[in-house]
Amino acid sequence: MSKSLFQPFKTNISGISLPEKFTFPFYYEPHELSVIAATELQSYLETQTDFEHNFGLKENQEGLVIGKMFGVLVCQNEEGKLGYLWAFSGKLAGVNHLPYFVPTIFDMLHEDGFFRKEEEVLNAINRQIEILENSDELQNKKNQLEVTKIEALTDIQNQKDKIKRLKIERDEKRNSFTNLSSSEIEQLEFELSEESKKESILLKKMTKYWNFQIENAQKEVNLLLDEINQLKEERRVKSGALQQKLFAEYSFLNQFGELKSIGEIFNDNPPAGAGECAAPKLLHYAFEHHLKPIAMAEFWWGQSPKSEIRKHKQFYPACKSKCEPILLSHMLKGLEMEANPFQENPAEGKNIEIIYEDDVLAVINKPAEFLSVPGKIISDSVYQRVKELYPNATGPLIVHRLDMSTSGLMLIAKDDETYVKLQLQFIKRTIKKRYVALLDGILENNEGFIDLPLRVDLDDRPRQLVCYEHGKPAQTKWEKIEVRNNQTLVYFYPITGRTHQLRIHASHELGLKTPIVGDDLYGKKAIRLHLHAESLTFEHPITREKMTITKEAIF
Repeated sequence: MSKSLFQPFKTNISGISLPEKFTFPFYYEPHELSVIAATELQSYLETQTDFEHNFGLKENQEGLVIGKMFGVLVCQNEEGKLGYLWAFSGKLAGVNHLPYFVPTIFDMLHEDGFFRKEEEVLNAINRQIEILENSDELQNKKNQLEVTKIEALTDIQNQKDKIKRLKIERDEKRNSFTNLSSSEIEQLEFELSEESKKESILLKKMTKYWNFQIENAQKEVNLLLDEINQLKEERRVKSGALQQKLFAEYSFLNQFGELKSIGEIFNDNPPAGAGECAAPKLLHYAFEHHLKPIAMAEFWWGQSPKSEIRKHKQFYPACKSKCEPILLSHMLKGLEMEANPFQENPAEGKNIEIIYEDDVLAVINKPAEFLSVPGKIISDSVYQRVKELYPNATGPLIVHRLDMSTSGLMLIAKDDETYVKLQLQFIKRTIKKRYVALLDGILENNEGFIDLPLRVDLDDRPRQLVCYEHGKPAQTKWEKIEVRNNQTLVYFYPITGRTHQLRIHASHELGLKTPIVGDDLYGKKAIRLHLHAESLTFEHPITREKMTITKEAIF
C-alpha cells in the first residue's frame, strides 16, 4: 500500500471520539474527523504546486473555470491507526492520477490501455464516415438525383398540361359537329379518341422512362450511402463491445471483497460519469487496501457552475442517480451506517393547525418537514391527515403544495366544485401568496425581481437547476424587511410556483446570492428551513368574497 495515499492526521485528534456508525452519504452532518480531514485537504489545495487547474478562485488565471467536488474518507489501517484518503470527482487538471489522491476505478486515459486503442479505431471510422459524407462524389450524385427528379417532374407535368389543353380543344371540336353528317361525326370522334389515347400512352412511357432514370440515379447514391451505413454499423458494434468491456472494468469492491461491475449495478445502462465520483473511488481504494471506513464527507472547491448552486468549501451529499445504486446496493453492504432519514417519517409528532374553515374549504398551517402529499416511502402527509379529518370530503382535497421543508398556509378544498374553482384561480394567477424567509447574509438592495428558469437535476433529484434551454419560467418579487444578527428577513412574492423556486432564487449567484437559513440543499443545514408561506389572498369560490389569511412565522 502506498503510504502517500493513506495519510495520518496533521492535527492532534487524540481527544476526538470515533463515530458509532459510518456516515450515511446522502444526508449527513460531517463528523469532526471528516471536517479536520477536509480542512487539511483544503489547506493543501490552497498551497499545492503539483498541478495547474483553474477553479475560478484566482483572477486572470488561464484555462476554463471548473469547480470540483472533493471527498475525504477517514479510515483505520490494520494496525488501528487513524488517517484519511483524498479523492476528486471525475478528472482534475485533465488527468485521472495526481499525487495524494486515490486513483480512478479504471483509467480510460492510460495510453497503453484498451480504451485509448479502441477509441482510436472508432475515431478512424468516424473520420472515414466524415470523409465519405462530405465527398464531392456523393454530393455530385445527390445533386444529379435531385436534378433528375426535377426534370422528371417538369416533363411529366408538361405532358399532363398538354393532355388537359388538347382535351379542351377536342371538346370545342365536338361542339362544332352540328353541321356534319353522322358518318363524319363518327370519323372525327374516332380520330379524337385516338389522339387522346396516344397522349395518355406517351404520358405512361414518359413516367416509366423518368422512374427508370430516377431509380438509376438513386442506385448510384445508395452505393455510396451503403458504404457509409456499413461503417456506421461497424462503429455501432465496436462501440457496444467497448461499452460492455468498460462496464466490466468498472468493478467495485465492498468490505467482503466482493466485486460488482457497473453494468450489473445499473442493468447495463449506467448514467454518464457513474463510478467517477469521489465516494466510490474512496471506498474502493479503502477495501482494496484493507482499510476500515470510519466516516466520510464531500465538499465543493471553486466557483459554482452557472446552472447549479455550489458554495466554495461547503459540504454536500453524494449524488443520488450516479452513486446511490453503487453505494447502497453494494459498496456499503455490511457496514453499520447512520439511519437513512428518507425512510423516517418527518411528520411524526407534528400536527397541522386549522387557521380557517367553512363548509367548502379550509386553510391549514403546515409544519416544516411535513409532506404535502404521500411520498414513495412515507405516506403520512397533509393529504392523509386532512382525509382523516374530513372523511366525507370529496375530490383531491389538496389544491396546491408546499415543499416538505417549507412551513405555512395551504388551501384545502372539501368538494370537487371548490377544488376546480380554486385551481382556476391558481392557473389564472389571481391568488396572491407571500412568503417570509430568513436569509443567511445581508442584502444591499431593498427590493427586486428574479427571473431564473428552472428544471430538475436529472442526476441528483430533487435538486433543481437553472436552465435557460429546457427550464420552465420561474419569477419572484422580493422585499427586504429587516437585518438582524447578520441575517436578512425578506418577503417573497412568487409569480410562478416551481419546485424549490424561492430556495434557488435566494441562493443562486444570479439571484440574491444569499441562501435561506437552514437550506440543506442550496445552503447550510440548520434546525429547520427558515421559509414560511405567511399569507394567502384568494376569492371565496361560493361567496366571491376576497379573503386574506395570514399566519406569522415563528423564527
